[in-house]
Amino acid sequence: MAYVIGIDIGTSGTKTVLFDEGGRKLASKTVEYPLYQPFDGWAEQEPQDWWDAAVEGIRAVTAGVDADEIAGVGLSGQMHGLVMLDGDGRVLRRSIIWCDQRTAAECEEITELVGAERLMRITKSPALTGFTASKILWVRAHEPEIFEKCRTILLPKDYIRFMLTGERATEVSDASGMQLLDIERRCWSEEVTDALGIDRGLLGKVYESHEVTGVISKEAAGLTGLREGTPVVGGAGDNAASAVGCGVVEKGRAFTTIGTSGVVFAHSPTLCCDPKGRMHSFCAAVPGEWHVMGVIQSAGLSLRWFRDNFCAGEKEEADKRGVDVYKVMDEVAAASPVGSGKLLFLPYLMGERTPHLDPYARGAFIGLSSTHTRGDMMRAVMEGVTFALRDSLELFSAAGVTVGDMMACGGGASSPLWRQILADVFGCRVRTAASNEGGALGAALLAAVGAGIYSDVREACGAVIGEGVVCDPDPERAKRYDELYRIYTRIYGHLKEEFGALAALGE
Repeated sequence: MAYVIGIDIGTSGTKTVLFDEGGRKLASKTVEYPLYQPFDGWAEQEPQDWWDAAVEGIRAVTAGVDADEIAGVGLSGQMHGLVMLDGDGRVLRRSIIWCDQRTAAECEEITELVGAERLMRITKSPALTGFTASKILWVRAHEPEIFEKCRTILLPKDYIRFMLTGERATEVSDASGMQLLDIERRCWSEEVTDALGIDRGLLGKVYESHEVTGVISKEAAGLTGLREGTPVVGGAGDNAASAVGCGVVEKGRAFTTIGTSGVVFAHSPTLCCDPKGRMHSFCAAVPGEWHVMGVIQSAGLSLRWFRDNFCAGEKEEADKRGVDVYKVMDEVAAASPVGSGKLLFLPYLMGERTPHLDPYARGAFIGLSSTHTRGDMMRAVMEGVTFALRDSLELFSAAGVTVGDMMACGGGASSPLWRQILADVFGCRVRTAASNEGGALGAALLAAVGAGIYSDVREACGAVIGEGVVCDPDPERAKRYDELYRIYTRIYGHLKEEFGALAALGE
């Protein structure tokens, strides 16, 4: 029996999972670490914390396992983070991670240097504060003494690769979010890097996600207990790895994640994009193919906000019954009719990305009357988040990406009510995966392909990914939601100017 390891370097912690070659989870370990926010809008982490967590996780899941039976290691993780190393491979500063917002001026600089049209044509995204390129320019402008010492630039998961293998490398799905990759050609863009004055020698070699990028070094073997020479594959960025982990690797397949934020992700055999940059178009973990992705800022966060501020009664009931408060909220919301009694909710509590790209957008209940109950408001929150996720599907359709099947992931997928709302609003079958290991399983399956256990990514997913719960759309409910969605899509346009005016008022 061969085993594979998936390591998922997240923002709150690193999860390491040992699987057998059939995808069965044998052991799992999550190690948490801090997030540093020295100033408003900044977000940083220590790469050493990621490495310590990976070492602890590998040792924990491989205890009692013959290291010779571990066929390979796959990596997944948070995208966009900047790791800078000196000539001796030492970290020069904390990593500026994906949610850091300090680089607005650098984004303007990138747009000016490359040109908005050329930037979109090559990287398929406008200059964004979350992406890595603007972080590089920020360090160059504000910490020149550090920039001058920099000899290597890596992404978070690729730093773990470096520590495991000594290799400076990345892969196409994660590199897509750096704003330095030519998405169509799947290589570093000479035009963009030259325009920005970034030496391509600082960037690692780019691989496909299943390819072997290096092997466990003698030093790493001593620290982790892994066998020296064990292959380490490219892996994938968190969402691309999750796609593999739930079998979204073919045309027409998609998944939606309702976590704190919300993601809609669809696989595409051809490169498609939105000319306004309202969705991401990245390289997929399947060689020679791509994916599109939309992100909303406040998905599960919206329901958690409502829970924390208005659900004391549901919390008390949950404590009495010994169940999760969200189960009670589900029951209360389910008693409300489809459309929540003609009550709509805009889930823009933290601004919005897809499709509005508006940091000043804010949440709102529309249509609130004296007849509405707390249950109506709960259901309206769930429906409003789902409408916001549908916005991404509408962009996908306009770009030529069709979705006939949707996987549901994240905390929201555990709600039977929310799964049914997804099916009815999206107008397609919504399924859950039998395994909820997501990115770690996806990384492990890529390792299994690299190790030769499976011939390609699709074969691996076909052999391993099982189906959980299935929800089919109800035609009558779907028709009602179509009517409500058309109204929902007009509300933001009416309120956009007022959101900006509120933001301009100051404290």
